[in-house]
Amino acid sequence: MNEEQSTPIDLNPPPYRELTWAAVIFGVAIGSVMTAAFTYVALKLGFTLSGSTVAAILGFAVLRGALKKGSIVENNINQTIASGVNNASAGVAFTLPALFILGEDFNIWAVMMAAIAGSFLGIVVIIPLRKQMIEFERLRFPSGIAVASLLKSPGAGARQAKLLAGGFVVSASIHLLLGMEMLPEALNFGGWMGLPSWISLSIAISFASLGAGLLSGRGGLPFVFGGMLAWWLIAPLAVHNGFVPGAFEMTELSSHPGFDDWVTWDVLYAQMLRPLGIGILIGGALSGVVASFPALKSAVTSLSQASQSGSGGSDELPIQVLTVGVGVAFVVLFGAAIMADPNLGIGRHILIAVVGTVWLALAGLIVAQASGMTDISPMSGMSLIGVTLMFFLSGGNVVPAIILGVAVCIGIGQCADMMGDLKSGHLIGAKPKRQQIAQFLVCWVGVPVAVGTIFLLWGDGGGFGPGNPELSAPQGSALAAIMESLQAGAAPLDKYTAGTAIGLALGLYPVGGVGVLVGLAMYLPFDITVTYGLGCAVSIWLAKRKSERWIGDTVVPVAAGFIIGEALTSLGVVLFKLAVG
Repeated sequence: MNEEQSTPIDLNPPPYRELTWAAVIFGVAIGSVMTAAFTYVALKLGFTLSGSTVAAILGFAVLRGALKKGSIVENNINQTIASGVNNASAGVAFTLPALFILGEDFNIWAVMMAAIAGSFLGIVVIIPLRKQMIEFERLRFPSGIAVASLLKSPGAGARQAKLLAGGFVVSASIHLLLGMEMLPEALNFGGWMGLPSWISLSIAISFASLGAGLLSGRGGLPFVFGGMLAWWLIAPLAVHNGFVPGAFEMTELSSHPGFDDWVTWDVLYAQMLRPLGIGILIGGALSGVVASFPALKSAVTSLSQASQSGSGGSDELPIQVLTVGVGVAFVVLFGAAIMADPNLGIGRHILIAVVGTVWLALAGLIVAQASGMTDISPMSGMSLIGVTLMFFLSGGNVVPAIILGVAVCIGIGQCADMMGDLKSGHLIGAKPKRQQIAQFLVCWVGVPVAVGTIFLLWGDGGGFGPGNPELSAPQGSALAAIMESLQAGAAPLDKYTAGTAIGLALGLYPVGGVGVLVGLAMYLPFDITVTYGLGCAVSIWLAKRKSERWIGDTVVPVAAGFIIGEALTSLGVVLFKLAVG
């Protein structure tokens, strides 16, 4: 080949697009939408989901499709920002609803300050550990690996975006028909068979629940097991043996023509299954802490080695960020504690801020290590312990305890999310510093979105909680019940103790987080749990018939569309009702 025919080589090619305005703006937009949607999902199911996969799929469609400029590392910035923004959905939805359910007055600005401080603190705590956890210890972070695999296959992005859009349309359409009462909310097979209400056998028409089950697959089975344990074993045994709480004798009830109406699942839920579920949740949290001891030891070792190695190179933010960030976060938490309850005294305010900062950092390290090893995050248990600590430190005052609990919950989640995103970036050759800078810039955005969604869904009162079958807010209800019991000193200790024993026993299983999932399942109307279980079963069946890769390429985007479609449609209906008065 002669010189005229050869292609000239550019010795100074332009750098790959990475930290761009397009990636930042699109990431914030997608992250905000997911925050609102997944806050709704958390109030419905008691847990939330990572938004990284959804953001990566949509990033291909927009950054590479519509704009025709995007690179893989630019899409990685997009998903990093989107998931960092969305992280607030779990932290806020797990804790703040308790204040609404308890009817407490609180300072919204104190909530905002605490939540934003927790979000920043979660990032600064984890940044110095990136090199140690990812490059030296080579922790897997399975979710991070999955996102990296998706980022490496941009050709599938357009197809997956179409599947996500299709799932969205189907779910939104069905939810609108439900709202217009053109479809039943549930298919009550138990009623058609003549079974009493306390043997629940119905399937809710909820594509959000179905989608969550499709995404969880085999990992969601403990959650389904918790619902089956509650409504197919404990409830029938309690009724049959006359253990139903209340003033009526079973002999009187059994001959009453309205027997099934007298012994309702509401009574069973409020006075038996709910406290038993709280006990299992506590036991599951404690077993999670015990199981996390090796992770804690490893995290402390990592932190020590990271401190000795310095900043880790020009591609890392310097370790001094940790010192400054912790100091600033402490000051903000201190200010939030004062705003939450000015009457506690400066000494107690300082103590709350110190313990809150230390526990957030400690729990965040544990959760990040646990996520890196198993992809299972004991976030719920760590948050519950943190709120309980704040309760006692505040002298039994619920408001500052829960407000500081919001900060702890968000910060813990941010640790695991940030490290998972850094794992994805490491596998595709992204620069850690740019991911860290991007996360710092926007981590606060999800807080007002999640808090605003909570206020929107609460409406004039009673928009979620134990009495609402649509949005039972399992995590917030559990927290509210614990706070009520601690305040009154009249906790149903027998059921808490029995539940704690069950939760600790479940902790012996090799699957992490079983106790927490089983405890949470006792809060949900069982028709929601059945729908979720149906999604799990379908996912398992399809994985056997097809492959795990096919699940990731096809089922995941459809399931994500199901979840977002129902959530955003529900929020849109609320906004429409507010607009028309």
